[in-house]
Amino acid sequence: MRQIAERASVSIGTVSHVVNGTAPVRPKLRERVLEVIRNLGFQPSALAQGLRTNRTRMIGMIIPDITNPFFPGLVRGAEDVAFKHSYRVILCNTDNDPAKESLYFNELRSYRAAGLLIIPAAGSDIASSLKPGTAGIPPVVCIDRRPDGWTGDSVVVANELGAYRATQHLIQSGHRHIAVITGPSLLANSVERLKGFRKALKEANLPLPAEFVQEAVFDTRSGFQAARRLLRMLPRPTAIFACNDLMALGVLHAIHELDLRCPEEISLVGFDDLEFCEYTSPALTSVYQPSYQLGATAANLLLERIKGRKGSPKRLVLDTELKLRNSVLPLEHSSWSVSRMPRTARKSPRKVAAAR
Repeated sequence: MRQIAERASVSIGTVSHVVNGTAPVRPKLRERVLEVIRNLGFQPSALAQGLRTNRTRMIGMIIPDITNPFFPGLVRGAEDVAFKHSYRVILCNTDNDPAKESLYFNELRSYRAAGLLIIPAAGSDIASSLKPGTAGIPPVVCIDRRPDGWTGDSVVVANELGAYRATQHLIQSGHRHIAVITGPSLLANSVERLKGFRKALKEANLPLPAEFVQEAVFDTRSGFQAARRLLRMLPRPTAIFACNDLMALGVLHAIHELDLRCPEEISLVGFDDLEFCEYTSPALTSVYQPSYQLGATAANLLLERIKGRKGSPKRLVLDTELKLRNSVLPLEHSSWSVSRMPRTARKSPRKVAAAR
């Protein structure tokens, strides 16, 4: 900066104002400084600035898995807000591993990240190490999931209500034997969706056999495996609520593999309303959750904290919406019967019991 000041015949303070935008500079003077900067190839050091202020303009974002199609929209929402306010997002994938999550958290702290956006891993222990107000801890906002014991800021969706509405839709369509494929029991959003499912069945005085609750891990393969178990039961469910769309996609694969038809014999509802829902066969009825708005809302809240805004921790809850498509058929119009059960289920009750 001293070299620039000398060549442009200005003070170091003027160069600083041009580079950092801390004060207005006359247009001609500003252009003279910028011309020297271009000629010298000067690039301000974010690292040096961070050492001086003990904080960078970097936001760390820790997520379970960017290959899950729900997360890119959420990340984009956060990044757009951060960019608008001259912050940059650094993305880290934990693979739902709490140990990896802890490692990333400590590294981002050492890089002096201005704040952290975290979608907790299953079994996350961040609540014990990220207590609000602890010295050396940057502002943190949890998104989508609230880990056990977390008392800080969070932005989530109405998981329980969304699942309740989805289950109500199946009940109102005449279904009385409804199964659910849940996510990991360690995740708050999974627990909330199962709670909404159970609430709808209880209000309708419908039974829920224990085997009609299958736990999976929010991916296509585990949804496929859980659906195979359900569809080989005798009697099998007439409808399935999959607690995310990737598992619902696995259910569709299982239905086709077992020579069944959706929705004529098995109705299906997912959760997320990912883009592919419109292009499956049949198009998938699903609970929409606003992924972009989740990320944008969380980033705005984080920026408030970075700027020093105090106040009680916030828990912001965004609404969901049931998107009706073609994967649910009223039971009176379906072709459900024992004769259309998968071949493995027709052989003998003993083999069916073993499949459970």
